[in-house]
Amino acid sequence: MAEGTYVKLTKDQVSLQEITPGELNQPIDIAAINAPTCEQCGQTLPPSYSPPADEDWVSGIFGCTEDRDSCLTGMFCPCVLFGRNVATLNDDIPERSACISHVVCIEGGIALAIATAACNGIDPDTACLLTEGLLFAWWVCGIYTGMGRQLLQRKYHLKDSPCDPCMVHCCLHWCAICQEHREMKNHLAEGTASEATVVNPPPRQEMNAAEKHEDQSSTSHQSGEQNNLQLQPL
Repeated sequence: MAEGTYVKLTKDQVSLQEITPGELNQPIDIAAINAPTCEQCGQTLPPSYSPPADEDWVSGIFGCTEDRDSCLTGMFCPCVLFGRNVATLNDDIPERSACISHVVCIEGGIALAIATAACNGIDPDTACLLTEGLLFAWWVCGIYTGMGRQLLQRKYHLKDSPCDPCMVHCCLHWCAICQEHREMKNHLAEGTASEATVVNPPPRQEMNAAEKHEDQSSTSHQSGEQNNLQLQPL
């Protein structure tokens, strides 16, 4: 049996032996490998890099009539159209949850102001409640729905049009959600068209009876010539 020499560890080296099982098999995050790279030159991009938002929108903010279905849905049921937009952008958020959040935050504030005015009338005492309800709906509309517009702009590198996303929803909320729906619908249609491109094979060619007869006769003639060849002494 071979004898080994034991080396006594110092106090600084003892801590290196405290390794838990499986610790050496843990993945290591290497920033140089996992960091995003430029598509043109392949250079590693910093973590704070964001692609330039310089792409134009497919349609303008007032182009609601270009898509009749989304225009009617956004006019009479904006919560439904907003839920569809959010569910398309983020698979983790179901359409119903986004729709209910829109109803509670925006339609809820408007309904509270209308109910207060209908029950108590518009007088100095209820004016404060009406103002608070409408300001709450306006503020939540700009912040909550503007975040969804920002997510859409980051995904497709869209520029602010006509202004900041939150301000667009504060002033033109119904037109904004219709524009966002048209934008996503156009990009999804482009992706489906590119994936569904199918190249048809060339048509199958068949020989008629005359061509088959000529082919057989030429084949038999060539075989006959090959059989007539004889070896000649040199």
